Amino acid sequence: MVTYKVTFRTGTAECSGTDSYVHCTLIGERGPSQKTIVDKRLQNDLERGAVDQYDVTSDKDLGTIWFVELEVTRFLVPDYWFLGQDYWFCNSVTVETPSGQTFHFPCYRWLDDCTIRLREGTAKRVCDDKLPIFQSHRQEELQERQKLYRWEVWAPNMPRCIDARSEGNLPMDLRFSCEKQRDFKSSLVVAFGDLHLKKFVNMFGQSWTTVEDFDKIFWRVNSPIAALAREHWKEDWFFGYQFMNGFNPVLIQKCANIPMNFPVSDAMVRKSLGNSTLEQEIKNGNIFIVNYKMLEGIPANVINGVQQYLAAPICLLYLDKQNHMMPIAIQLKQTPGGDNPIFLPSDPELDWLLAKTWVRCADVQHLELISHLQRTHLIAETFCIATIRQLPSVHPIYKLLIPHTKYTIQINTRSRFNLLAKDGIISNTFAVGAKGHILLSQKEFLALTYQLLCLPENLEQRGLQELKGCYYKDDGLQIWSAIHKFVTKIVRFYYENDQQVKDDPELQAWIKDLTGIGFQDLKNSGIPISFHTRMELCKFLTMVIFTCSAQHAAVNNGQYDWGAWVPNSPCSMRKPPPTTKGTVTMEHIMETLPDITQSCIQMAISWTLCRPQPGMRELGNYEEYFTEEAVKKIIGEFQEELKGIDRTIQERNGGLALKYENLRPINIENSITI
Repeated sequence: MVTYKVTFRTGTAECSGTDSYVHCTLIGERGPSQKTIVDKRLQNDLERGAVDQYDVTSDKDLGTIWFVELEVTRFLVPDYWFLGQDYWFCNSVTVETPSGQTFHFPCYRWLDDCTIRLREGTAKRVCDDKLPIFQSHRQEELQERQKLYRWEVWAPNMPRCIDARSEGNLPMDLRFSCEKQRDFKSSLVVAFGDLHLKKFVNMFGQSWTTVEDFDKIFWRVNSPIAALAREHWKEDWFFGYQFMNGFNPVLIQKCANIPMNFPVSDAMVRKSLGNSTLEQEIKNGNIFIVNYKMLEGIPANVINGVQQYLAAPICLLYLDKQNHMMPIAIQLKQTPGGDNPIFLPSDPELDWLLAKTWVRCADVQHLELISHLQRTHLIAETFCIATIRQLPSVHPIYKLLIPHTKYTIQINTRSRFNLLAKDGIISNTFAVGAKGHILLSQKEFLALTYQLLCLPENLEQRGLQELKGCYYKDDGLQIWSAIHKFVTKIVRFYYENDQQVKDDPELQAWIKDLTGIGFQDLKNSGIPISFHTRMELCKFLTMVIFTCSAQHAAVNNGQYDWGAWVPNSPCSMRKPPPTTKGTVTMEHIMETLPDITQSCIQMAISWTLCRPQPGMRELGNYEEYFTEEAVKKIIGEFQEELKGIDRTIQERNGGLALKYENLRPINIENSITI
């Protein structure tokens, strides 16, 4: 008899252990071992966090171990049959042969009442698997997944999503851990309690009397940036700074020409430009613009019978000699005319303040529904689905991407049926309601391009390459570069030349499924539909990983900082945009800003989205999907580079009053989980 030492590692999250019967069979090049039960029930094995070792015997030497077959059968006491499923989260299995050779078998799956074969962990392309047993295993795995993970149309002209009617319909491998599920369900209640909002939350329709009244819901806020927002929200430099480093730094661009529908004259802005001219400052590269034309024609929300209002403003900004991004002209609607004045810093103070507040409200709508929801969450879901459907577990690109898919599909499914539902938070809080957010999302999805998703090209297109003080740009480019360098090393390790990329049928099926179905409605976007070179593949993989990690952090992590002081980032406006100058009063501004209930919900939601997540895995955490030592070394180099970037950002932030920490690698989660 030949004895093998087999070690099982159970996950560390809550509920990872099991009382089920688990049998193990080793399958090697010379045949199978004996089927062995590995749960010694009296010893309470296979519990959360356990590392258990067992002997598995065979009547002959199995040679190279190809598979570990696990058979999991529920242990049901007759009187307790109603307890139902008893999932086991198996991290990995390690097999040690009598000769001392070790084989690693990554799993990272929930197992219940099933039989599964785990492949040895060395990553393999389809051309590397010459034997029929390996080829059929790849095919069967993908066939099973394609039945289980199906595309669905949530709305036309939108990214496709998972076919699931609720979170409960999702396969267990896509769902939150017990700890995260419990934490998420209680998060809003905790937010209202921690922020002391409960006594205000049911005061819908009631306005705050003065700006100072917002302090009644702000006194428990523990954010240095939010405190600065409270102090400086009326000031022009603070308003302009947020376009570069706030929660939505994706719209500002250098202005080459003043739009025809924005008739700003030199006379209007001469004082703001220090007696220079627009033409001269445009030549100098100091004029920037933010245009919310995507909001034009989007119907505003009605909340509990109360009409809300939207604007589609255009904001012109000037980078002054102190390197402050200063607003110099604001038009609140896209069509110029007598009822659509251009507001200026020289106007009455309250006119100018209200115009800036309308711009901030428009920025909130774009952030939540486009920058955050569509261009990270929904786009990332298509990456997740295509990866699971088209790449087998042994494929190197599957191993590279699967850590960046964790929990994304569940958080999106929850959002579709809660946050975005007709009676959900968006419909009850924001200026863009249920109907409006679909129309806005459709409009912006059809305008999506590959350039927009690739940070270096995005910044170049917006003319921001040389913009000083834009820390989103500086930090984002460092992280993009580190990801690209890492991805390039991985791709070059597994693909020796361009032809091998071109000839990988699973890789080509992945991009075809992603673009042909996931992005089916996109035309002329520039997103590749096939890969011909390693360079093309590296760029695309960098974009996928950056979108699922750093870009989400950039537009998610600052929401509480910049939105907790509600007047700085109002979720909605309750009076229409002004059509004349000189009539605005403080009373009118208070009646325009979100009411007491909306303010509380805005604070609670932003707190929930930005707090540390249980079980958070930082960018660069690849667990043990890769088992080759050379690849582990590449991962280690990536992790060290991220630590270096983090130190650089910390050093820079040490000299800043407004610290930009959204893209510190320690604050970037590996996947979209919130």
